[in-house]
Amino acid sequence: MSIPSIPEVTLSASEHRRLERLARVGATQGDVDARFLLSEIKRAEIVPDRAARLDRIVTMGSWVTFWINWGFPRETRQLVYPEDYTSEHTQIPVMSPLGAALVGLKVGSEIPFFTAGRTHVVRIESVSRTDPNDVVRVLFSNPMSAGKKLFDDDDPGPSAA
Repeated sequence: MSIPSIPEVTLSASEHRRLERLARVGATQGDVDARFLLSEIKRAEIVPDRAARLDRIVTMGSWVTFWINWGFPRETRQLVYPEDYTSEHTQIPVMSPLGAALVGLKVGSEIPFFTAGRTHVVRIESVSRTDPNDVVRVLFSNPMSAGKKLFDDDDPGPSAA
């Protein structure tokens, strides 16, 4: 497996400020993951909070579909601040090795990160601002169903005898 080149990092102005404060506190306490996050933040391009290109960038709160070491299965998790972390199955804290590697990457990027004594590579497949498991929101936000009957069924249902 070849190690990919280091991809560009893009952060919104407000996330940059908050992440930098968080990483600096951790780094002064000797946290290795905080130091990695701080190094990623230092090389980031800072863009306005509403920049259109952030739609394809891993930002805080976004849902990220990714592979690690080109393995299967793909995973989809939400990148969160430490205080918002509640589930290891659905979330990744930004202060973890993987979280620090993901933040600010665009779709298609891959980056090495170090954890559990090994170097791994993560590749970003997609980014979404809504929970991919929120079936109700997806169904009702579908332009094909907006304003139309969801089911074409003339059956009036059961009737009393």
